Amino acid sequence: MDIQQAGSLASSAVVAAIPLMFAGLGELVTEKSGVLNLGVEGMMLMGAVTGYAVTAVTGHPWLGVAAAIGAGAAMALLFAFLTLTMLANQVATGLSLAIFGTGLSAYVGKPYTSASVSATIDAWPIPGLAHVPVLGPALFSLTPLGYLAFAMFALVAWFLYRTRAGLVLRSVGESPSVAHSVGFPVIGVRYGATLFGGAMAGLGGGYYSIVYLHLWQEQLTSGRGWIALALVVFATWRPARLLIGALLFGAVTGLQFYAQAVGVPVPTQFLAMLPYLATIVVLAVISRNPNTIKLNAPGSLGKAFYATS
Repeated sequence: MDIQQAGSLASSAVVAAIPLMFAGLGELVTEKSGVLNLGVEGMMLMGAVTGYAVTAVTGHPWLGVAAAIGAGAAMALLFAFLTLTMLANQVATGLSLAIFGTGLSAYVGKPYTSASVSATIDAWPIPGLAHVPVLGPALFSLTPLGYLAFAMFALVAWFLYRTRAGLVLRSVGESPSVAHSVGFPVIGVRYGATLFGGAMAGLGGGYYSIVYLHLWQEQLTSGRGWIALALVVFATWRPARLLIGALLFGAVTGLQFYAQAVGVPVPTQFLAMLPYLATIVVLAVISRNPNTIKLNAPGSLGKAFYATS
C-alpha cells in the first residue's frame, strides 16, 4: 500500500464514520439524561428519506439537510411524548420506533428510489493542509458537515463537563428525584436531550442519502443506527471514546471497500459483515467487566420518572 492508497483508505474511513458520529453523539446526550432511545435506526432512516426527498424536489441539498434534522426530531418527539409524558416503557417504545421508522421510510421513499439528484454538498479542502500525506484527504478535505461532526464532539464535551446546563443534564440522568427536589425540570431536560438525539440521528441519516451515497433505497443505513447504540456503550458514555469508536468502525468499513477494490480473494459477504463482527467482538470484550458499564452508565438510564409533587 503506497501513500496515495493509504490516504484514500483514511479518507474512506472518516467519511464512513461521520454518520455514526452524529447519531452516536446524539444518543449519548439522550442517555446522559437517563432516557434510553433504541429507535436510532428508525430516526436515521426517516432523516435519510426526508432529506433526499426534499433535495430531489427543491434541488437544494441544504434544505434537505434541514428536513432530515426535522424528521429525526419529529420521531424523537413522538418517542418522548410516549415515554416521558405517557410513561410508556422506553425499551419497548424505542424498538417500536425503530420498526415504525423502517417501514414508514420504505413507504414514503418509494417514489424516490429511482430519483436522480445531482445537487450535493461539495468538500471544502483547507488550503495548505488538504495535501498533507494521508491525513490531508482524511481530515482536511471534508464537506462542511464533516467538519461539523468533529466540532460537535468538542461542543458536546464542553457542554456536558464545563457548563451548568450540562451539569443539570447529567444530574437528571443520575438521580431525577434528587434533581427534581432541588427544582430542576426533569421532564423538560429529558425532552430537550431526546429531541437533540433525534435531530442528530436525522442528520446522520441525511448525510448518508444526500452526501455519502447520493441515493435512496430501503434500509439505506443498513443497521448503522444499532451500531451507533453499541458505540455509546463501547465509549462508556464519554464523547472522546465515542469519537475513537466511530473512527475505528469507519476504518473497518474502509478496509472492506479497499479489500474489494484490490481483489482480495474473500467472499464479498464476509467483507460486508466485518464492521458488524468487529462491533460484536468489542462489545463482548467490554462485557467481560460489567462493573465498568455500571460505574459509567447514568444511574437512571431507561427508568421512568413521575413527579409526585
